[in-house]
This record gives sequence, structure tokens and C-alpha cells, in this order.
Amino acid sequence: MKNFCLAMLALLTSFTALGQIKTPVKWTSKTEKLSETEFNLIAIGTIDEGWHVYSQFTPEGGSLPMVLTFKNAKGNYELIGKAKESPYKKVYSDIFEVDEYLFEHKVVVTQKVKVTNPKLKTIQLNLDYQVCKEQCINDNKLFTFEIPEIKAAAMPTSTSLEDTLVVANDTAKATTKAPVEKAIATVKSAKGAIEDKSIWSIFFLSFLGGFAALLTPCVFPMIPMTVSFFTKQSKNKAQGKKNAIIYGVSIILIYILLGSLVTAIFGADALNALSTNVWFNLIFFALLLFFAASFLGAFEIVLPNSWANKVDRQADRGGLIGILFMALALAIVSFSCTGPIVGTLLVQAASKGGLAPLIGMLGFSSALALPFMLFALFPGWMNSLPKSGGWLNTVKVSLGFLELALAFKFLSNADLVLQKHYFERELFLAVWIIIFGAWAVYLFGKLTLPHDSPVTHLSVGRLFMALLVSIFTLYLVPGLWGAPLKLISGFPPPMHYSESPNGLGGGGHTATGTLPAGAHVGPHGIIAFDDYETGLAYAKKVNKPVLVDFTGDACVNCRKMEDFVWSSNKILPTLKEKVVLISLICDRKIELPKAQQYISKTTGKEIITIGNKWSDFQITRYQNNAQPLYVIQSPDGNDLSAPVGYTPDIQEYQKWLEDGIKNFK
Repeated sequence: MKNFCLAMLALLTSFTALGQIKTPVKWTSKTEKLSETEFNLIAIGTIDEGWHVYSQFTPEGGSLPMVLTFKNAKGNYELIGKAKESPYKKVYSDIFEVDEYLFEHKVVVTQKVKVTNPKLKTIQLNLDYQVCKEQCINDNKLFTFEIPEIKAAAMPTSTSLEDTLVVANDTAKATTKAPVEKAIATVKSAKGAIEDKSIWSIFFLSFLGGFAALLTPCVFPMIPMTVSFFTKQSKNKAQGKKNAIIYGVSIILIYILLGSLVTAIFGADALNALSTNVWFNLIFFALLLFFAASFLGAFEIVLPNSWANKVDRQADRGGLIGILFMALALAIVSFSCTGPIVGTLLVQAASKGGLAPLIGMLGFSSALALPFMLFALFPGWMNSLPKSGGWLNTVKVSLGFLELALAFKFLSNADLVLQKHYFERELFLAVWIIIFGAWAVYLFGKLTLPHDSPVTHLSVGRLFMALLVSIFTLYLVPGLWGAPLKLISGFPPPMHYSESPNGLGGGGHTATGTLPAGAHVGPHGIIAFDDYETGLAYAKKVNKPVLVDFTGDACVNCRKMEDFVWSSNKILPTLKEKVVLISLICDRKIELPKAQQYISKTTGKEIITIGNKWSDFQITRYQNNAQPLYVIQSPDGNDLSAPVGYTPDIQEYQKWLEDGIKNFK
């Protein structure tokens, strides 16, 4: 009796724990008057500890972005630009293989509007968003913004000069502080958009790029020449070392200035917002092809000779100004080698937003300037430098192959945004296998390009590099048949974006090769239904219990459960053979037919989409709105077990699954 009571208490406790409508985000709103007809509509969300909300700009293929829908705008008001957000964090998702933009603790969304109807009293905004912790909740909030009474005279009802001047005057008075506030907001956004980890990774990768540029035919021979100039032309060794250090610092300042110009011209987050734009990605695909062709020897990218001549004349002036112009001369003369690397780094860094271009140029220029300073301080080290020769062109060509491979990442991004499936995972990997395979053949000396010297033998370093590239090429090959390729996670399209999402031979069809009516192939080849009634009907037919899976297309922990728990040999056979899987996707934005749309009796919200329908079903039946949520049911729809949420422990999930199946038997 005691054990029975304890068991019942545990069951009730689990129901109580799960039977909650979680509201991790508490919303408030306010209307900010800018002029007689212009307003900022501000939504402020306070996020519970440990939870996070996704930005409206989070890239395609990841978690569910925030969606703002303003109602009855036509004839009443105009939206001015895109809604602005407070600074977000950028976090790479191993599950979706994309960067995700998210808010923690607090989120502020601001939309500027211009009222065109003087009788307008309120503006309604429906905000759809996803909030996640160990589970994900797809929620929405309806805001009603009060609009202060507008004087009829303030409305631009005619095009007369007098009316126009009145509106302009009012706007000017109300926005006097706008430039200062905008500048402060930009600085805060720039600081908040990049995490410490991202800053260090950008700096490190840019430093490697600078080191690669150092080993090109345009830069490497300049080291002994420049250091010798400072040591011989200076009055004493101390002055020579001082001038060389100033020269190195000048190089760093020139490239930091370039990064600052990119940030200032495009804004802290402008290119970041463009990173999922189709034209942005296609243009940079073409640009990197252009850079790659230059490195491979098709042509040289050079700046006008007149620039170099003018800078050289300034360099002859001597003193600090002369040294600064010497550094500028190096940047111009070496542009044919450094230009493609700098361009690629700026593209990659600028797409991260914030101060990334500046940090990228700091890393690049530090690597470029460091040898000039070190060899000036320790001239004896120059004796250990390898002589210039054909190996420098080999480095340049190798960079060309890397540029070529990177170019196809941008082409892949464009295809992912459009969801055209023209450039799926298999084709991407095939292109990379050919590029890296050709690079390996080149390094083995079996392929020569226009500026190569005759290869009489392979150096040990070149042989090791050829072997490394060959190994990497062979590593890519199994990816054509569904291997995850974790070493390059995030570069190729995700696993589901392929001709054969489950791998060749992994379709998971039934023995007869056909699927039940209304079914599809789910994760790991499991037969799944996405309609509750259809799934129950099939379960009755085959007399099996049902696993109801409340999930989401953009639910991170749902994917973790599928990838790491469902894939286990302790779980997968059960899901394939002993239950009927019904996956109800609670964030799917496909609109229901008008006849099936309704108002929820539980929440009072409009049920418009398929996701709304299954989310309302989950809330109504289980008083729970978080995904994933799993329930074992009989074919009649009766619960056989207490629901469970995110359960990463395989043994715990296995016991829960088997107990539910036993209750059916």
C-alpha cells in the first residue's frame, strides 16, 4: 500500500510539473511621440533566467525568428523602415549548423510609424516568437498601442508649401536629440553584437590570414629589403630599430583605418542584416571567384601605378610622415597579393556585424607588421629566413584554391535563403571534393599553373601539405552518402537540405517499399504522421500504441532528442517497430483553410496556422506549451503514461517508453 501511494504521488508530481503554462517572457509596451504624426511603438520583454528569445534577423535554417505583424495599416499609418532591436548575442548552433541571434534577460523591439489617419486611436501588433531553454515555447503577444490625439492641421492632407513646412518644423523640434541618441544606440549595438569568443576567433582567423599574406611573392621579399633600409639609413642602431617599429605600427594603423571605414560606411549591423540576403551572397560568390582566379594566375589585381609613385615621393620626405607613407606604399605595392585576402576577411567580418571589420583588420595587420618589427630588433634572425623562390607562388596558388572553396559557401547561402534546392549538400560536397582534390594534385607537382617554376622535387613541407589536403579530400567523400562530417560543420548545407536526407539506403520505408496513407519518413527512417487523427486511425489498424511527439521545425532540443536519444540502438528499434509516431509540429506557419480557423476556448487566441492548432491542442489537453513533449497513448487517444519533456538520458527515456508500451499491453 505504501509503495502504491508513493507511486501515485510520483505520478501526480510529474503531472503537476508538466501541467503548467510557462510564460518565460513578460511583456510591456509604450508609445513614444516623435512628432505630431510620427511615433515609436516599443515592445519590451523581460526574459526569465536561462531562457532566450530569437531575433527577427536570425538566419534561415535555424530556430524560429521573431515575426511582427501590424494590423490594419492601410489608410491608417505607414511603417518607417524595419523594426529595430536591442543588441542580441550571436551563437553557433551545432544542431542547425547556422549562427543564431538571440536575446537573454531582456529584449526591446522598436517600430517607427507615421500616422496618416488623424482619427486613429490605436495600433495593434501581433508578435510571434520562440523562447527556449531545455524546451522551446512558440508564443505570441497581441499589443495595443494607444495613439495620442492628432491635430487635423498636422496631417499632410495637401502638398502646399505651408503644410509641408509645419510638419517639417514639428519633426525638427521633436527630433533635436535624435543624432546623439542614435550614435549612443549604435555604439551599444556594436559592443553587444559580438561575444568575447567571437572577437577572439575573428582576430585569430584574421591573424592567420595576415600570416598567409606575409608568405606571398608580393610581401615576403620586402622584409629583408625594408629592415636593411632602416638599419643602414638610420644614424644608429637604436634609431633604426625605433623607425622599424614605427613602420610596423603604421601598417597596423592603415589597415585598422580600412576596417573602421567599412564599419562607418555600412553601419555596425548593416552587412550583418544582409548576410541572409540573396544578392549579397551572389555578389560575394562572384567576388571570391574573381579573387581566386587572380591567385591562381589568370591575372593580377593592381592599383594604379600613379598611386604608388605619389606615395613613394612622400616616403622620401623622411621622419614620421615619411615612414607612414612607406607603410602605405607597402600596402599599395603588395595589393595584388593582399587585396583578395583583405577583401575576403572584410566580407566575412562585416557579415558578423558590429566591430568585427575593425577587429579583423587588427589581426591581419598585426601578423603582417610583426616580422618587420622583430627582424629590425634582431637583425641576425634574417639569416634564418628562407630564400625567395617558387615556393612563394605555391603559397599564393594554395590561397587561390581556398578562396575558390569559400566562394561556394556564399552560393550555398543564397540557395538556402531561396530554398530552391539547386545547390544541395551532395552537390556542395562534390564541388569541394573536386577543388581540394585538384589542390592535392597541384601540391604533388602533377598540375602546373601560369606562374609556377618547374618542379624537380618536392620539399618535405610541400609533401606534408599535399598529404594533409589529400586526407581532407578523402574525409569529404563519405559525406556524399550521409556522413555528418563534423569537422566542417556549418560550411556545407545541413543534412536535411539534400537529395537524400536520410543518407543513401537509409530511407526507412516499409518492407513493401510503400508508406501508409498520410505518413512520411521521419528522423532515422521512422515512419511518422503529422496529423493526429490520421495517425490514430493507422494505430487502430495495426493495433499499436501511439507516441505523440509535440515538436517544432525550429526546436533545438527536439533535434537533440532525435539526434542523440532516438538514434540510440536502445530506442530506435522500439520507435520503428513497437509504436506509431505522430509528430505534431507546433511552430509550422502554414495557414489552415478558413473553415478550420477558430478562436481557442483555452487561450482566447486566434488559431490560424497548423502550428497554432497543435500548440492549442497541447495547451488544452496537457496545460503545457513547451516542446518537446512526449506522450504514449492508446489507439483510442487515451493516455498510457505521464507526459515527459526534454529527456537527454537514454536509459531514463527508454524506461519511460517501455513502461508506456507495457500499459498498452
